[in-house]
Amino acid sequence: MRAMWTGSVAFGLVNVPIKLYSATEDHDVRFHQVHAVDGGRVKMVRTCSVDGARLETKDLSKAYETDTGRVVVMTDEDFEGLPVPGVKEISVLEFVPSEQVDPILFDRSYYLEPEARSLKPYVLLREALLQTERTAIVRVVLRTKTQLAALRVRDDVLVLQTMLWPDEVRAADFGVLEGDADVRPQELTMAASFIESLSADFDPSQYRDDYREALLGVIDRKLSGGEVLETAGDVAASEGDGIVLDLMTALRESVRRTQAAKEDAPGTAAVPKAARKPRATATAKADVAPPMSKSVATPKASTSRATKSTAAAPAKSTSKKAAPKDDSVAVKKTTRRTA
Repeated sequence: MRAMWTGSVAFGLVNVPIKLYSATEDHDVRFHQVHAVDGGRVKMVRTCSVDGARLETKDLSKAYETDTGRVVVMTDEDFEGLPVPGVKEISVLEFVPSEQVDPILFDRSYYLEPEARSLKPYVLLREALLQTERTAIVRVVLRTKTQLAALRVRDDVLVLQTMLWPDEVRAADFGVLEGDADVRPQELTMAASFIESLSADFDPSQYRDDYREALLGVIDRKLSGGEVLETAGDVAASEGDGIVLDLMTALRESVRRTQAAKEDAPGTAAVPKAARKPRATATAKADVAPPMSKSVATPKASTSRATKSTAAAPAKSTSKKAAPKDDSVAVKKTTRRTA
């Protein structure tokens, strides 16, 4: 395991340097959104809901929206003055009977590992909690957030369990529970008998996630049966546009480049001037030309653009070199060289 936080436990004048580790892990089967045709990952692009602009990380800010729709944009300076202690310390506030801590308050669990030099005070705190059957209520700052937590013992290890603040627990307000429900003594006796028949010591290892195991079985069968889409991975676009291309987009771009190369071949219709960069030595205009999708022309295509465009154009052709007096002759000569 890798420590996610280092600090110390402070109770009274005793300070115990420790490392914090996440005590749990999520084994849920996670899925990605993909294009059903080729398996390419779907990428989400950040856009502004007001002007539709695409945003980069540097363009983002935190904001708080009120119930009436008013938005307050926060800056880094706004957070600097908040009373968040910078000391990495787990401060013990009080020791309470363990049975008084309602489990509904528990959030996340972490293991505390002592440093070698602090083993004795670590064991001292652990044994004191066990002997007194108490839980330490502490305050700790994790990820710049002040949290209330409980410090208790589990399998000879001190466990820190972050807790919800009291106002984060909802009250159960169900009017139906106020109705009359006449439970007869015989029914209560039978229910107690049923409970007794299923009574046992709790052993969590005997339980397993049947749904997850069945789902993994389906995935394994599809893998074994060859029902897999092989993808070449994501293709990053140029840095300027902020777009990430998936496999399907890369294939489309390949088709466009091939079509562009064919359109540049002799005898094909000219491409609009705006869609291609003419050579420095010649320019040409086309009366009618089909629109062309945005693509990056290959070097081979770009070296013969002006000549091929001139072949397709029925009108004038100009050049920085000495231009012939008869435009039609220039077109014919250019056509012969191209052929």
